[in-house]
Amino acid sequence: MTLFQKIIDREIPAKIVYEDDDVLAFLDISQQTPGHTLVIPKKATASVLTAPEETIAVVNIQAAKIAKSLIDALGASGANLLSNAGEVAGQTVFHYHVHIIPRYEEDELKLDIKEHSSTIDEVYETIKEVF
Repeated sequence: MTLFQKIIDREIPAKIVYEDDDVLAFLDISQQTPGHTLVIPKKATASVLTAPEETIAVVNIQAAKIAKSLIDALGASGANLLSNAGEVAGQTVFHYHVHIIPRYEEDELKLDIKEHSSTIDEVYETIKEVF
């Protein structure tokens, strides 16, 4: 049983900000910025890569609504919505979840994404037939 399932089952406490029949949202214990929230499906699946399409849709629809509410309530200027899929991508709890990280002009949070444009042609040739 994952940490998130224990939160769903109320075995451990969380600052729950939204709940319906399918989704639970709560403040991340590691607030990257004020209001950093996790949105999870109540039905467990390891990641966005293993989740049924319906689950992905429900979680993302609610994440967008919650993000808008957080931005309004907290006076944020925008938000990052992201989902880590796999350990190498930074996933530490293997229950699909979307991070909502409200963004503020002065927050100084950096998502350190490196540019690799030199490989774009090679990558394109490798994947173009997949789609």
